Amino acid sequence: MPTRIFVDADACPVKDEVYKVARRYGLQVYVVAGSFLMVPKEPRIERVIVEAGPDAADDWIAEQVQRGDVVITHDIPLASRCLKSGALVLGPSGRVFTEDSIGQALAGRAIGEHLRSVGEITRGPPPFQAKDRSRFLSALDEAVHRAKRLGGG
Repeated sequence: MPTRIFVDADACPVKDEVYKVARRYGLQVYVVAGSFLMVPKEPRIERVIVEAGPDAADDWIAEQVQRGDVVITHDIPLASRCLKSGALVLGPSGRVFTEDSIGQALAGRAIGEHLRSVGEITRGPPPFQAKDRSRFLSALDEAVHRAKRLGGG
């Protein structure tokens, strides 16, 4: 099965970069969201609108993804699920999620949730910058090459 790219598209700032890389390598892209999004009218870019619900897009991606696919998400639990399926997972800022790093990411997320639940004010992610976009492009290009070696063709 050829490498495919799945984008957890709600609030994803790098969709245009994904399209650019997908065109370069002739890859199928699934842009998954809980509401309508504009996507280029190209045969290899498919918009998937899922039912409303807290994890509907995540569930759809996790059910479809296979070894050798690439997933773009900032959602750490989704990243963990996709890694278990053998996918390569990137955050929009170029962060590469791996089997070695996902446990720490999940723990950090749980700590942040706990602090917020007891009223602690926590910082959100830093503002997205041009260097994040550049880092993402490099990481995606590398992930596509790795995915193809893993059996994504």
